Amino acid sequence: MIKKTVAVIGGSEPDQKSLVIAEEMGRLIARHHAVLVTGGLGGVMNAASKGAKELNGFVIGILPGNDKEDANPYVDIPIVTGLGEARNIIIARTCDCAVAINGKYGTLSEIAYCLMFNKPIIGINTWSIEAPIIKVKSAEEAADVIFNKILI
Repeated sequence: MIKKTVAVIGGSEPDQKSLVIAEEMGRLIARHHAVLVTGGLGGVMNAASKGAKELNGFVIGILPGNDKEDANPYVDIPIVTGLGEARNIIIARTCDCAVAINGKYGTLSEIAYCLMFNKPIIGINTWSIEAPIIKVKSAEEAADVIFNKILI
C-alpha cells in the first residue's frame, strides 16, 4: 500500500511561533504514519522534519539545488532537482495535501500549485487569498482535518 504524503511548506526564516508549530506538525504527520515532504532545507522545513524524526517518521526533501548535502539533517531521502524555486511544483505534485505555515512568496507559489492540482491545503498563520484554503490555528487542528477529513 502506498503511504500518504503530507507536505509542510513555509518560510526559511520564520518566527519562533512558526517553528514550534512546524515541529509539532511534523510529529503529528509521523504519528499518523504519513510521509512528510518538504523543501528539505531550513526554517519551517527543518522544524517539521525534526518533529517527524522525533517519532521515527519518514522525511523526503525536494531540494532546489544539485547537492544532497544541502538537505537538513532529518531528511531520509534528499531529491536533488537543480530547479531552484521551480522545485515547488514537484513538492505540490508529490503530496496528497499540504500545510502552509507562515512563509513568503515561495510559499505562496507552493500554495498556488497545490490549488492548481486540486491538492487540499491547510494554512496556519499564512497567506490570506481568495481560494479554498482550510484555515486552522494549530498543528493539532491541521492534523485533525488531514487525517479525519482529507486522507480517509
